[in-house]
Formats: sequence, structure tokens, C-alpha cells
Amino acid sequence: MNKKTVRDIDVQGKRVLVRVDFNVPLDAERRITDDTRIVAALPTIRYLLERGAAVVLMSHLGRPDGKVVDKLRMAGVASRLSELLQLPIQTTDDCVGPQVESQAKALRAGQVLLLENLRFHKEEEKNDPDFARQLAVLGEIYVNDAFGTAHRAHASTAGVANYLPAVAGFLLEKELNFLGSALENPRRPLAAIVGGAKVSDKIAVLNRLISIADRVLIGGGMANTFLKAQGYEIGDSLFEESKVDVARDLVEQARQQGTEFLLPPDVVIADRFAADANHKVAPADQVPTSWRILDIGPATIERFRVALSNAQTIVWNGTLGVAEMPAFAAGTNATVAMLADRTNAGATTIIGGGDSAAAVEQAGAADRMTHVSTGGGASLEFLEGRVLPGVAALQDK
Repeated sequence: MNKKTVRDIDVQGKRVLVRVDFNVPLDAERRITDDTRIVAALPTIRYLLERGAAVVLMSHLGRPDGKVVDKLRMAGVASRLSELLQLPIQTTDDCVGPQVESQAKALRAGQVLLLENLRFHKEEEKNDPDFARQLAVLGEIYVNDAFGTAHRAHASTAGVANYLPAVAGFLLEKELNFLGSALENPRRPLAAIVGGAKVSDKIAVLNRLISIADRVLIGGGMANTFLKAQGYEIGDSLFEESKVDVARDLVEQARQQGTEFLLPPDVVIADRFAADANHKVAPADQVPTSWRILDIGPATIERFRVALSNAQTIVWNGTLGVAEMPAFAAGTNATVAMLADRTNAGATTIIGGGDSAAAVEQAGAADRMTHVSTGGGASLEFLEGRVLPGVAALQDK
């Protein structure tokens, strides 16, 4: 990574404004159900505190759309962060304004202040220069450690860097190094597993992966469009009719480049989209008219296992079935187990955020992967080869 990090600056006695990604899932009682993103930011926060900085943290939570939404206040996050750091966490009633500025400037070395939800202001997502300037006065140095929002040109991810010296935190650095090395200098064979609902969401990343990977494994709802492009009978399965030609072209592109492109030979089908639907295994080209594909089948799982058996670098983005329904989670769960085995055998396994990261976390297997990304959209755009605005805004080494 050619960007400066917190190691490259002197933070002693400075107020450091840190963009973190504390957009954590909450239950109906506003309790945090997964604190992974908070835990992931701890190394940067602790590093700054140990070196005599006062730390001002800022994040969004949920989608309040520029309005104050009480259930999306940061109080619960502050409480959990206090438990993890074993320090009191000061909070604010807003994220900008005279009162917030006064609280920030009163901070002493070793103290932490967490601002209220950034997205209570519509100016945040609009990257409003005045809003960015109001955030910038809260610190003397800016650190971006929020990979999950690095693909957004928002006031707190890009705009602030116009007013303060801007560097990366350890989490952002780790994400870029892992994803970058997987794409630019992977240990081979390099295998990519791509799932999710739609081909349209993954066209750019598939184009890139076909050009650099040794083999690409396809699952999830998007596989239906590829199967349709092969002329298969897929019954009542959802597919993107407007992307059938694109899918056919991607298969041909892989053939021309000598990249193995693996589609499911069998699938798990159901008579309706429901957790308790009748379901069975069927060949991928013989789905009855009123049935729909909801997971990859056992022969596909075995085919994927063989394809991954000697892979030295594996990148996975997107679940391989309707993983939130236990009856249709076998393909995704088997993939988690395969990747854990490959990690144990010395392979580099990188989980590209989003639903696949959630599946790994739910299986309790995050510590058995080389790297689990905290950013779904950001990791996808990085895999596509796009420049991330939140990274571009940082100082070069």
C-alpha cells in the first residue's frame, strides 16, 4: 500500500479524528448482535491512545437518511466500546457544532470521544465541504480506518482529508494489503468463488477475476442466469433475462483465456420460496417447471472441493444459496468448511465481506480464515479494480 498510515505520523499530544465503521447490526431492542466491526477498529484506537493522542471517533449507523432517528443513536456502540477498551467513552448530542467542538477541544491524551451518528445530517453523504470542515475542526490529524465506507466519497471519508493531514489506520491498511496481494501477486493456483443474487452486481468483478484467476466457481442466484445462458431448463428459478447474453460472453471469455469456469452440475430445488418448502436435489439442466433453484447440490459441492483442493489463494464473495434458510444453506456452509481446511493447509483465504463474511461469522469460523473483510461494497469495488475515494484522499508515502 502506497499510502501513509498512523505509523508515519507523530500523534503525541494531538487530537486525532478517526473515521471508523461502527455500522453494526442491531436487534429490535437496539442491542448489538455482532460487534465484529467495533473489535476490528481496536488496534488503531489503542495504538493512538498508547502514544498520547486524544481520540475523536466518528461513524454512521444504519440509514437515517439525514434525519435524527433515536433508535440509530450511537449510545449502545459507545457502551460496547467502553467494555472492550475498559475505558470511559465520552459521547456527544451531535457530530458538529459549537458544543461538539468544545467537547473535542477539552479532550486530554488517553481520552476517547464518540460523535453522534454522522448520517443524521444529509450533508455527510453529499460530501458537503462546509460539513467536512466542521468535522475537521474536531481534530488535528485525520485517520481513516473505515474500509466498509472507503468506496463512498462522503464528508467523513473524503472531504475531511482536504482540511487535515490524512492517513490510514491499521484495519484499512490490512484490508488493502490482503485484497491487493490476492489480485496483484497471488500464490497460485488462484481460485475465486462468486455467489450472490445477481450477475448484474458482479459483471465488473467477474471480468477482472476471469483475467487473473486460474479458476472461477459460480453459485448463488446469479448461477441461474449462467445456467439459462447454457440453454438449461431452470424451471421457475429467478434469473436476469437482460443479462443472459452477458453471462454467455463471460463463459466464452473464460474459455478463451484458459480460466476454468465452474457452474453447478446439480442444485437443490424447492416448490416455493420458503424455509419449510418441499425440496430435493436435481440436475442443473432438469428443473421442473414450477420449482426453483435455492442452493447448489452435493455433486457441485464435491466439484468445488476438488477445484479448491490445491488452490493456494482463494477469494470468496457472495453466498451460494439462500443461506438464511437452513434447508438451503448447505452449499454456503460447506464452502466455509472447505476454506477453513484450506487455511489450515497453508492457503491464503480471503472472504470479501457482505453475506459471505456474515456466513463465516455465523459459523464461528472467522478465526479459521486468513482474512475476513469488514467491507462488502468496498471489497467488491476493490476487487473490480476501482479507485476507492476514501483511500485516494489519503497522503501518499
